[in-house]
Amino acid sequence: MIMAKKVRLLPDKEQSKQLEKSAGTARFIYNWALDKQIQHMTAIGKLNKLSDNDLRKELTQLKRTEKYKWLYDVSNNVAKQAVKDACLAIDRFHAESKKRGYK
Repeated sequence: MIMAKKVRLLPDKEQSKQLEKSAGTARFIYNWALDKQIQHMTAIGKLNKLSDNDLRKELTQLKRTEKYKWLYDVSNNVAKQAVKDACLAIDRFHAESKKRGYK
């Protein structure tokens, strides 16, 4: 038998602010990673994606610039998971494209 438990979080103002920062950072990095993948695929002209590691290395360099220092305000795990999610979306896109006969 599978059991489930419902949990309700009641964060205080500081925790709520940190959760919002984490969600915003994840959204930014996910969109950034998808954009990088699309630029890469457009440049080479076929369905060939960048690896998670390549994107994370590039993200680390991006974080070091003055403009994106705010990415350090949240856990690094948020960034890693957002990159993984974006790469998984591209993998699913590739699988669907192959199923439909695109190259």
